[in-house]
Amino acid sequence: MLFLSQAEVRDLLDLDALVDALAAAHADLTAGDASMPPRIAALVEQRDGLLGVMPSYLPSAGLACKLVTLFPHNTDRETHQAVICVFDPDNGTPLALMDGTYITATRTAAGSALATRLLARDDARVLALIGTGVQARTHARAIPRVRPIDEIRVASRDRAKAEALAKEIGGVAVDSYEDAIRGADVVAATTHAVEPVVRREWLKPGTHVNSVGLNPAGREVDEQTVADATLVVESRASALAPPPAGAPELVGVDPAHVHAELGELVTGAKPGRRSRDEITLYKSVGVAVQDAAAAALVLAAARERSVGREIELEGSA
Repeated sequence: MLFLSQAEVRDLLDLDALVDALAAAHADLTAGDASMPPRIAALVEQRDGLLGVMPSYLPSAGLACKLVTLFPHNTDRETHQAVICVFDPDNGTPLALMDGTYITATRTAAGSALATRLLARDDARVLALIGTGVQARTHARAIPRVRPIDEIRVASRDRAKAEALAKEIGGVAVDSYEDAIRGADVVAATTHAVEPVVRREWLKPGTHVNSVGLNPAGREVDEQTVADATLVVESRASALAPPPAGAPELVGVDPAHVHAELGELVTGAKPGRRSRDEITLYKSVGVAVQDAAAAALVLAAARERSVGREIELEGSA
């Protein structure tokens, strides 16, 4: 079995290729060609933490399972940490064990980039980045790949962190979430917020919102935005499931209110943006086929470049 460290995964995973791979994976998911049971999680209530299990099978990407933890109070390490194991779909043999922390951050941002490519106005140039963690950084890399972003506004509860991130990515720190969002063309909400950091009255006509934050005890997008926006999800079954599998923002939402899954937009089964002034919302919960698609890219690149270390699981008798 091949072992791949985080440094190796970082070097092997191509972000542009990943956006296209996610498009194919979501098309397969919507077509019913993938096997992806709902995510389950063991809760560590005293730390507001969880351990999630995310298996999936895609004919185009293979068989994989991610184990991921979310510990939002971490300050000395990342809040999301993960490993991914890839298996041979013909016989079930473990093929690779790789870092999933970088993949989780990157495939989430790539999913938002895909949604932005499908839903944002073609001339979108101002990005509001809400949050300053790992996801904020990956979104700052991913979204300008699909739209001509020339201004990034960074907002956080901690002004110093906003200023540090803005300096790092060539953006500008602002005083509040409202200041970041008013007038923005694209919003990327990447928080663990309990109270909404995206509010309907701050959104101008035609804004596209990506929301990837998850807090089972709260929501980062307000009810009015969910009600008014054209709503797109990765998977209806996943997004509308009770938290922690599903999105807290979508608890009680009529399934008919979901305009489309990403895969329906990719294949053209459902239209994307239908008017210039339409507000669109991509609410992400993170789904396992994204991890499988990313892991397949990493494994293929590792084999091509002879990267990684072989480890033997079966010992001699």
